[in-house]
Amino acid sequence: MQLRVGFEMVYDCPAPTPMILALNIHHSRAPDLVRPDLLVTSPAVPITAYHDLFGNWCSRIVAPPGRFVLSTDALVNDSGLPDIVAPWAIQTPVELLPESTLVYLLGSRYCETDQLSETAWQLFGHGPTGWARVQAICDFVHQHIEFGYHHARRTRTAWEAYNEGQGVCRDYAHLAITFCRCMNIPARYCTGYLGDIRIPPIPCPMDFAGWFEAYLGDQWYTFDARNNTPRIGRVLMARGRDACDVALASTFGLNTLSKFTVWADEVRPQ
Repeated sequence: MQLRVGFEMVYDCPAPTPMILALNIHHSRAPDLVRPDLLVTSPAVPITAYHDLFGNWCSRIVAPPGRFVLSTDALVNDSGLPDIVAPWAIQTPVELLPESTLVYLLGSRYCETDQLSETAWQLFGHGPTGWARVQAICDFVHQHIEFGYHHARRTRTAWEAYNEGQGVCRDYAHLAITFCRCMNIPARYCTGYLGDIRIPPIPCPMDFAGWFEAYLGDQWYTFDARNNTPRIGRVLMARGRDACDVALASTFGLNTLSKFTVWADEVRPQ
């Protein structure tokens, strides 16, 4: 299948404003790009690009004063298959984990393992391990948090999401990630496109999505505590310890985001 994905973001800046952007599709999906997700700015400004410490493709710009538009529109080939379900995947002992995964066992800005460790062991310490443990965490988080865009708060941490019982997709991911880390399972935050592909339309504005990956056996697997069901058409943009590492736009100056539109749709054959 083929997907059309993209966005338009309109800023109003009172002065020249440096920005760091993580708005491109992850390099692991580069072979799938039929039409590249070239970042377009209006007015046009110089763009420099680099890979960050997590391997994400980032851009640096300076937005001029006034109205400033960022956009992209890509076509992506996709297998059309849902997220992999692997109930046989085992939990790897910490001493055998690859060094590259160890950072994803530690607490981070939005994932306070020290605050939630005791709770995690009380909830999941006596149950199964491996895939079944991560799925039990997803089941709990899915039921525990009430979803609503009116609940969105960019400063909410996993500890606060657990105590408040409400949030948006990033809060589901942060809480599930934290529980996984507390149970000695490496887990990392993911952001990207996830449209209503081959499911009943969801009556909410389209947005970027947050989910997570857990390391089981010898590989990373996708989990989604918000939707808690395998989905089709997931397009990764960036990965990190939590949402702090994969901020779509980090701005260094006063600005107002006056418009925000995202699309991720299946392209039907003509």
